[in-house]
Amino acid sequence: MTFIRSALRSTLILAVVVAAGCATQPQHRRAETRQLNTRVIAYPAQGQSPEQLDRDRYECHLWAVRQSRFDPSAPGVPASYRVRVEPAPQPGAATAVGAITGAVLGAAVGAPHDEGAGAIVGAIAGAAVGAAADQSNAEAAQRAQARADRDAARYEAPANAYRRAVSACLSGRGYTVS
Repeated sequence: MTFIRSALRSTLILAVVVAAGCATQPQHRRAETRQLNTRVIAYPAQGQSPEQLDRDRYECHLWAVRQSRFDPSAPGVPASYRVRVEPAPQPGAATAVGAITGAVLGAAVGAPHDEGAGAIVGAIAGAAVGAAADQSNAEAAQRAQARADRDAARYEAPANAYRRAVSACLSGRGYTVS
């Protein structure tokens, strides 16, 4: 009887280790916050005064907003300026926690002289539930990243059009633009 009990405990430990080893690391991409580059550097190539540069820059800004339908100074424009920090759980954490919790509960509710078998069944069931939770967390993270990418892409093309329009306007007024 002692040999059987020892074998069951060894099997339980092996099952918990195997179940925890089944945890896979989800393919998380780190959230990148893209800053919209609307800055244009202009050099007064024809000796324009600082006041003239300010006036030309302002008039070119207004013209570029009309041309591109994008105003970088409008409130709430780029989503990349809003920072949202969402802590991500460790990959496989729910699987390991589920396996351990399941093993403890399985041993507690198992037959009086057969705790090992109950613990094994509990560990397997707990690992399965934990793996499902890990998968759900990974899918939620992927959806959040896709949403952030869509938001950033929505502003990127208009911001580029604005920058090109300002550059064209300032170039037309005799400035060297980069």
